[in-house]
Order: sequence, then structure tokens, then C-alpha cells
Amino acid sequence: MARPRCAHWIWKQGWLLILAVLIAAFALRGAETPRVAAHGRTKVNRVDGLTYVWISPGTFRMGCPPDDSECFDNEKPAHTVTLTRRFWIGQTPVTQEAYSKVMGSSPSAYHGAQLPVEEVTWDDAKAYCERVKMRLPTEAEWEYAARGGTAGARYAPIEHIAWYNANAASATHVVAQKQPNAFGVYDMLGNVREWVADWYGPYDAADAVDPKGPRTGQFRVGRGGSWYDSAQIARVSSRGNNGAGCGPACHGFRCAAN
Repeated sequence: MARPRCAHWIWKQGWLLILAVLIAAFALRGAETPRVAAHGRTKVNRVDGLTYVWISPGTFRMGCPPDDSECFDNEKPAHTVTLTRRFWIGQTPVTQEAYSKVMGSSPSAYHGAQLPVEEVTWDDAKAYCERVKMRLPTEAEWEYAARGGTAGARYAPIEHIAWYNANAASATHVVAQKQPNAFGVYDMLGNVREWVADWYGPYDAADAVDPKGPRTGQFRVGRGGSWYDSAQIARVSSRGNNGAGCGPACHGFRCAAN
């Protein structure tokens, strides 16, 4: 009578061992996979067919993070910004397919329906957003969305999130191929630089609420890195303008709305 009881004990221990191995395997897999927080709600714009992500209001430190040694002077001083209104922002840069659908043609040097549109002037980016009943994001909205709730230079290792000069092979790439941030937004630190609504100007150390940049200026702001840029540009606080660098050749954009 003891033999069946012994066999049952061995069988039970074997299943417990298998269960323990499976739990350990899944735990290890989870440790190796970058974690991305649950994405917010999205909608598709019926005019351009692109997906837009809903961003909740909040407060963040805009500009050079304290632990980032690669910052340029125009990213300083860091300052506290509060955005009081929720807004939609493009899940990806505007694609050539969407741009051609809305504007009739694409100015891009690289050709592909799902490649980001580039060679776009600021005026044409603004016109596109207006045609789809949206607008260009403010510089503060862009950085808040790009951070995805993080405070550092990037929300994940650069190779996981951006196309830049070390991995892009001197060309743009199909959108949404890299890891999104916690808001579910793709390609904000690489692939193409992105126009925002603001005039270019120096930062102020004072706290700001819903800032819209200087009232006037000579240049418009471009944010994020591109296929052309180095890793130093592919950081969330990096900012430039259309008076320097590769100009419209590197620039695309994404739209926003409240």
C-alpha cells in the first residue's frame, strides 16, 4: 500500500519542479524585456488616417536634466513647466502617405509610404496640421510627450528608441519600428527632427504654465534628432532651429490638438 502513495508523492514533486522552472523562466524573460507602461487611449484622424495619442496634463522639468553631461547651452536653464490641458499628439511623425493624401504630393528625398515625410518647411507643416483640423504642438507639449513621464536624457537605451547617424545608414526608416515611450509615442528622438509651433529663443529659469515661446523671432524650433544627427542630438531636451544644421532636409513633424 505504501508504493502507490510514494509514486504519487514523486509525481507531485515533479510537477512542482516543472512549475518552479516555468516561473523562473518567465521572471528572467520579464527582466530582460524593457518595460513600457500601459499606453493611453488613441484615436484615428479621419482626414489623414493617422493615429493620435491622448496625453494627460501634468508638471515636468523642461530642459537639461541634472545628470546629463551632453547638454547644449540652449537647453539651459531647466525650468518647471505645467501643462493644464490634455492634448492629442501624433503617435508617429506624419508619414509620406498621409502627407500626400492631405497636401497632394510629398517633398521627401527618401520615398516610401510609411517613411516619415521630410524636406518639409515649417509653413507647410503648419498648413498640413490646419488641414487636418489640428495644429503643431508647442515646444513644451512636444517635450512633455517625448519624455513619457521620465526625467532623464532618454526613456530607454538609444538603440532601442531612435534612428540616428550610427544606425540609420544615412536614410529615414519606416515609422514605429523602435520602442515607444510610456505614452505610446514613437520616433520622437530620432528618424526626423520635428517642427513645433514656437519661435526659437532662450529659456527662462522661471516656472511656466502652458508656455508658447517668444511672441516673435527669426527662426522656428525643431525638436528631437534625425537620421543625420549624432547621439548627442537624440536626447529629449535637445533643441534646434531652422537657421542651423541640416534645415528642412532633416525635418518632419507631427500634429497636436486639444
